[in-house]
Amino acid sequence: MNNPYSFSNDQMNGIVEDTFANIIKECENLKKNTNCPNEQVVALLSVIASNFATTTKKSEN
Repeated sequence: MNNPYSFSNDQMNGIVEDTFANIIKECENLKKNTNCPNEQVVALLSVIASNFATTTKKSEN
C-alpha cells in the first residue's frame, strides 16, 4: 500500500525544521573535523537515505 504522506504545518515549523537544522549542523561538524569534501557528505547522506527508501522486488518472468 502506497499512501501519500505530508507533514502538517505544525510539524514543518517544529520537528521537521529542527531535524533539518540538526542534520545541516552535523554535516558541517563532519566537514570541519575530517576536512572531507561536500561530495563525501553527499555520499554519506545518500547511504543514510537508502536505509529509508522503499524497495520493490522485481518479479521473475
